[in-house]
Amino acid sequence: MNCAECKEKGCSEGKDCTEIVEDAKEAYKGDAEALHSLRISAQIESRYYMKKTRVEELIMYAKEMGYKKVGVAFCIGLEEEAEVLCRILSQHFAVSSVCCKVCGIDKSYFKLERLHKDKGGEPEVEAMCNPIGQAMVLNKEKTDLNVILGLCIGHDILFIEYSEAPVTTLAVKDRVLAHNPLGALYSGYYRRRIGEEVQKVK
Repeated sequence: MNCAECKEKGCSEGKDCTEIVEDAKEAYKGDAEALHSLRISAQIESRYYMKKTRVEELIMYAKEMGYKKVGVAFCIGLEEEAEVLCRILSQHFAVSSVCCKVCGIDKSYFKLERLHKDKGGEPEVEAMCNPIGQAMVLNKEKTDLNVILGLCIGHDILFIEYSEAPVTTLAVKDRVLAHNPLGALYSGYYRRRIGEEVQKVK
């Protein structure tokens, strides 16, 4: 499959160019929760297209799914945004939140590369990001839905893998582009720069 290079996108008008269509239909039919989620998502799209923000859609989706407790796994660099988000969500749900540095495990424990270099003497504590720990905390809290807010690449993957509740992402980490990674795709300058940097890494 190479849908990104397809110019027609005939699937948007009912064309099937796969061999999985019946399997996909049966997967939804056999999973009541998945079919319910699909219906709620379509309902939100249909009724509020270009009218609601992602935060508003998140609240509507969680309510329609019957979720009572929402977890927020956030990056410490977005602690202010996390506080605002949790305050908003708390108007509708029970909310648990967990910071990326939870447990305070020093990077030296796993011999991880450090962001800050030691300045002589005793090395300063540099707590690692702990996405598995974040998932464990929210699993213990028995959340119905978990929201990622600004976790680093890789850390988000581990969090999703270990989370027992379904996961959605409100924002991803992109320190250079104010957490808007699509900016790199909209900018010819960044597209060229990314290509050059990737070549250097290789």
